[in-house]
Amino acid sequence: MTVLRSAPSFHSTETVMDRLRGLRAHLEANIRGQGHLMERVVSVLTRGEMGFAHPDRPKGSFLFVGPTGVGKTELTQVFTAHLFDGRKPVRFDMSEYQNQSSVEKLIGYEVSEIGLLGRALLDVEDGTLLFDEVEKAHPLVLDLFLQILDDASITLATGERRNLSRFYVVFTSNIGSAEVMRMTSAPMATVERTVLNRVGQQLRPELVGRITEKIVFARLQFETQREICELMIAREQARLHRLGFPVEATPEAVEFLIRRGFHKTLGARPMRSTVERYLQDAITRSLLDAHSGCGRLVVSPEQDRLILA
Repeated sequence: MTVLRSAPSFHSTETVMDRLRGLRAHLEANIRGQGHLMERVVSVLTRGEMGFAHPDRPKGSFLFVGPTGVGKTELTQVFTAHLFDGRKPVRFDMSEYQNQSSVEKLIGYEVSEIGLLGRALLDVEDGTLLFDEVEKAHPLVLDLFLQILDDASITLATGERRNLSRFYVVFTSNIGSAEVMRMTSAPMATVERTVLNRVGQQLRPELVGRITEKIVFARLQFETQREICELMIAREQARLHRLGFPVEATPEAVEFLIRRGFHKTLGARPMRSTVERYLQDAITRSLLDAHSGCGRLVVSPEQDRLILA
């Protein structure tokens, strides 16, 4: 006897299909130095958007592990904006949820409260829930995550039950960062095994086992940070142009910013602030000198800064 199964709840609109067809290219254009993980991330997201995820679980779940500044949160933001019309993830920093009262903080202290998680979900029916630095969460908070991953729901202090089956759930962690930074010549597969072994020692196995994909991010080499710097310069130039200040970055200016923004252990995190500060400072100085705030960015060696020429 043949058992007929209902088709996935997926509406094949051209908009959705176009987003999925361009998903990998979009992620690779915005996230540099992590090509090894793109296929796995795209696979989960594509299956989720096409309705193949189990109806009683989130669309997909990820554990992103690696050093700071390598793109864990950035990747979450990029895929969320791409799939959900520019929206941002609903983000919670788990370093703020380390004590026993953290559960009540999330779901409400008494029957008249819905907590921070409940409030964040009031006007949101789908998207991404991002829990940064999950290893810092109190064990009772981890119990909430088990409920979310098990049946895609959360019960608030009011007794209301929120359905999370239309959400992706992302956990990030710095577990194993030292190993990633130390194993500079090891194959990525070896680094992943080492880091995930450490993850298994520090996080509860029942939580790790319920996550769809456990992904280790690579450290950012100098050349990768160069690409990221060039990408950030282009983004800042576009933003400043919209404000009425078109500027052109000369090759010398680009090299200057790369040298100032590169950080071996903090990854690309300092690069954005470096690019923004030096470009904006060049414009503000130009305006204060009664000039246009537009032009070519060049290096002023005497003053160790960028100026507009």
